[in-house]
Amino acid sequence: MPDLLIELFSEEIPARMQTRAAEDLKARVTDALVEAGLTYAGAAAFSTPRRLTLAVQGLLAESPTVKEERKGPRVDAPEKAIEGFLRGAGVSREQLEVRDEKKGQVYFAMITKPGRPATEIVAEVLEQVIRNFPWPKSMRWGSGSLRWVRPLHSILCILTNDAAEVDVVDLNIDGIKAGNTTRGHRFMGAGQISVSSFDDYQSKLKREHVILDAKERADHIWQDATNQAFAAGLELMEDRSLLAEVAGLVEWPVVLMGKIDEAFLELPPEVLQTSMKEHQKFFSVKNPKTGRIERFVTVANIETADQGATILAGNQKVLSARLADAKFFWENDLRVANAGMDAWIEQLENVTFERQLGTQAARIVRIALLAREMAPVLGADPDLAEQAAKVAKADLSSEMVYEFPELQGLMGRYYAKAAGLPDEVAAACEEHYSPLGPSDDVPPAPVSQAVALADKLDTLTGFWAIGEKPTGSKDPFALRRAALGVIRIILDGKHRLKLDRFVDGQLLRHKISLNRFKANEGEIDTLEEVLKEIADRGVFGAAWHAVLDRVAGKDGAPDTDKGSLLHTVGDAVPDISTDLLAFFHERLKVYLRDRGLRHDVIDACLELDGGDDLSLIVARATALSDVLKTDDGENLLQGFRRANNILSQAEEKDGVEYSYGADVKFAETDVEKELFAALDTAEEAINTAIATEDFVSAMAAMATLRTPIDAFFDAVQVNTDNAVVRRNRLNLLSRIRHICLSAADLTRVEG
Repeated sequence: MPDLLIELFSEEIPARMQTRAAEDLKARVTDALVEAGLTYAGAAAFSTPRRLTLAVQGLLAESPTVKEERKGPRVDAPEKAIEGFLRGAGVSREQLEVRDEKKGQVYFAMITKPGRPATEIVAEVLEQVIRNFPWPKSMRWGSGSLRWVRPLHSILCILTNDAAEVDVVDLNIDGIKAGNTTRGHRFMGAGQISVSSFDDYQSKLKREHVILDAKERADHIWQDATNQAFAAGLELMEDRSLLAEVAGLVEWPVVLMGKIDEAFLELPPEVLQTSMKEHQKFFSVKNPKTGRIERFVTVANIETADQGATILAGNQKVLSARLADAKFFWENDLRVANAGMDAWIEQLENVTFERQLGTQAARIVRIALLAREMAPVLGADPDLAEQAAKVAKADLSSEMVYEFPELQGLMGRYYAKAAGLPDEVAAACEEHYSPLGPSDDVPPAPVSQAVALADKLDTLTGFWAIGEKPTGSKDPFALRRAALGVIRIILDGKHRLKLDRFVDGQLLRHKISLNRFKANEGEIDTLEEVLKEIADRGVFGAAWHAVLDRVAGKDGAPDTDKGSLLHTVGDAVPDISTDLLAFFHERLKVYLRDRGLRHDVIDACLELDGGDDLSLIVARATALSDVLKTDDGENLLQGFRRANNILSQAEEKDGVEYSYGADVKFAETDVEKELFAALDTAEEAINTAIATEDFVSAMAAMATLRTPIDAFFDAVQVNTDNAVVRRNRLNLLSRIRHICLSAADLTRVEG
């Protein structure tokens, strides 16, 4: 069984495209080979800046002969139908068989497709793959029609059998003829080299200063860079994404370490690291004693006689120019920060957050109000939370963040400290963007949590207010991530808060600002005046109804038109709030499912107690999940279902609701009396436990009903002929349902 080797040799492929391109080459070629009948034992793909390589082991030498039986039309079918069948099957009428079936005689064709040599199939497959390769961006060159990411120079395509005989695949694409040759390193290679197998190819490339495996190149860079830093008493700062990128920029990595000019060592380490990474693709090397970044590591693609001294000198010269810019930005920004950052906040009046939702400055006002509201619930100081919210986004106007947007928040912390603001405020400037994903840390400090929650809730309520919700897989404003951030801050911080209160209040702020309403006191034009009016009226959270009451004259204020903007705004809030809460529930279910809680168990606890206290939902769902894992819990669920089904059927049949009146004096058997006693005990225990939010005890008390309920159904016929006894027993089932549903909605739990 031969081995197949393919190499597509071109000008430099962008590093970000190499890994995906190698995977696409492997998938498309092997899938097409298998579809054509050529199975294989294994395959591996590789990439360097100038080549994509695919090695396929144990390929069939030819595709197998395939025989196919194809059913055709009836013998008495129209002539055109029969002729169409003959053309499709590729046979003549004399080759058809006639067979008897239930509906008459039918034509059958026996089609034999002979096997084809692997070289012929590989040539067809590779040409199709090359001509239809899914590059994110591609180009044409010369007069040909072929498109590739960069000009394609050569194609290596050979089949090597067990006897080491090499068969070059006959393939010509736009004048590029496949062969058995390739080239080594652009500068250190000796020229064309002939290869006979993958092992021969890989070893000859290494002699020609090309490391084929990207992982091997990355490991070499990391090991050499770490060793050089260690030898200097320093520490290489880990950056896996940069390592992968640099490994895609070189075929023969040569690691060099240089010094950073003393004039730049006082820049924040994050500025140095970001500037070197983004502009120069340099690794940062820090002094573990001082925490300062003092050196850099660059990776060249060539060995030089002076051991890289010339390369380092050039890199240091360019780096100094880059860092001089960063130092200029830093010093300018510090002057603004020392003056209190007011100039930056004023500039945000000219920065649009979203066309309908206004400017960043208007958004900051809303976030500050909400952060102040939420602070007491989160254990934060309201004054500090409001202050932090007002300056948290000031660094968006800074020169440093304009140059390096990824430093937003982080630079805010430096500038807040420079402005002499409290440490809690400075920390909130950096941490309020977190968490950015499922693995990102939650802000640890209460003030940071208050600003982070206010920021995310303002974003969510704002886009809900204008009807811009995520649809399908599309989420251009990262609203799912914002909702997950809210969930994680609440749960990880073990906070107890009613989301509805804050969601309603923020929705009302958005709606009023969107409608530019006219209040009793006269026209209100600016968002600041709108929010001041809301504050004066004491409208926060769920108390938005107070606005409507005042407008309607219920609190003694003059009556106004029922169709006023305030009425329109207020009427829209509850539906939007409910929809947004449902969105939180969906994200909560995804979050908890990843942590082992079943979706139906979560559903059973969502709507209880309003469904807007996320910590309460999780505590209840966790307790229910633990109970259902026990035999008592599972059997209780079955008993509850039986009771609920019997009761529901009886209520539908009788047209009445059996919801009260169960009396032990009508009990005819001991098991009935025992069930009455068990329900009394369990109900008291469950109510007490729920009142203290001890859901573990509540679920345990509910599980104790398993035995008396089982005994009841084993010994008692509910639908007896005695009407009084039947009604009493149905009311008893109603008690079972009521008590169980007070702990969790067991109707939502699956079997």
